[in-house]
Amino acid sequence: MKLIYNAKIIDVKTGKISKHNSILIENQTIRNIGIYKKLKNQATERIDAKGKYVIPGLWDMHIHIEGQDLVEDNKALFPVFIAHGITTVRDAASDLGLQVLKWRDEINEGKLLGPTIYTAGRKLEGLNSIWKGDLEIENETQLAQMLDYLDSLKVDFVKITENTLKGDLFLKSVIEAKKRGYLVTGHVPYDLTINDLANEGFSAIEHASYLLRLGNDEITTKKGILDGTLTKAQAEKDFLLNFDQEKATKAYTELAKRNVAICPTLIGGKQLAYLDENNHKNDDFQKYLTKRFMSNYQWRIDRMANETPEQKQQRKERYQLIAKQLPHVQKAGMLIIAGSDCAALNTFVYPAASLLEELELFQKSGMKPLEILQSATMNGAKFMGKFDKTGSIDIGKVADLVILDENPLEDIRAVTKTFGVFTKGQFFDKNALNEMLDLAAKKKIELDKSRE
Repeated sequence: MKLIYNAKIIDVKTGKISKHNSILIENQTIRNIGIYKKLKNQATERIDAKGKYVIPGLWDMHIHIEGQDLVEDNKALFPVFIAHGITTVRDAASDLGLQVLKWRDEINEGKLLGPTIYTAGRKLEGLNSIWKGDLEIENETQLAQMLDYLDSLKVDFVKITENTLKGDLFLKSVIEAKKRGYLVTGHVPYDLTINDLANEGFSAIEHASYLLRLGNDEITTKKGILDGTLTKAQAEKDFLLNFDQEKATKAYTELAKRNVAICPTLIGGKQLAYLDENNHKNDDFQKYLTKRFMSNYQWRIDRMANETPEQKQQRKERYQLIAKQLPHVQKAGMLIIAGSDCAALNTFVYPAASLLEELELFQKSGMKPLEILQSATMNGAKFMGKFDKTGSIDIGKVADLVILDENPLEDIRAVTKTFGVFTKGQFFDKNALNEMLDLAAKKKIELDKSRE
């Protein structure tokens, strides 16, 4: 058994620091929490955490492990998540869905070191979607076939997006996936309202940008889109210019009553909105990312190349309004699950590091450190229906733990001050975590050279 002692143990449920300072761990399970004198003799290995703070492992509730030509590139980043204190991730589907499912099982079986993975595998879409690897459907028969396929893969939830999927079939997809017992998350089509989705048990909205619709008349917007009197670009402009905070806040309260969660993913919008002020050429994290991985960043940059000063300013204002919603959402009682949306296709949204940036953006938005910590620990476990087993520091739960040098209840940026990580039955001290990062940097160089 292993014993972490002299620690300041944070109860993320209450924000209190435990009077007990020792955690006894057997394999991957917390066996006891108590006073050092009573537990020390049961331990074969002791970890001194004097002056340190212990929190549950962090959850990134929205990532994409993607790219058929990026298999080794993605695999090399798994230890980087651990080194950043992220012990669990939710993969929101990609063209690498089948590989991710294999990695999920290998990690669970102890054959591969990486964060615990929950994954949608591959997501539902309409015909000729721009996204690679989607399960494309155009009728209810194909929907049933694809849900059968997802059943066979044993996915952890169902993800649906709206690139080419029409609203009526999108809604039917939610209904049928819910009937099979799945959590169902995704984007919000223009030809549906958030209320339409909530009425059918939609589990979570991916991306807080969709919340701007709730400060407008969604029904009128939906009607305009359907009858062709309103374009999507006009609708987006209206969402920003005509936003009514009181109306939106009331809608958040209604969504909370229906248990609809939100995964904000602020960091992606922020990176693009301020690209004219920061080109990210000196970002240290790029030493872990291959040239092939980062080459995918260019498409969004090119797409924005001809934006006018007015459009650039509007992008900033839109990001700022979205970020301002988080305290209102929190107060309304919606479950906020922290996620970065890190992916090869999401420009400068770096794997692992971007979640820590996301949490800092939450703090800048006005959320309190405890609320933010909850969004990145217990809320993810609650959403996935696993809070009885993980997500907080309690006897009988999985020992996914991060030891910090500073108190995250005072400033959430303390999550960047990692002293050590305990996960998968192993303790990784600062030296071990740095070694993981060094190996990832060397792997990046090896992969780049092999492709020259």
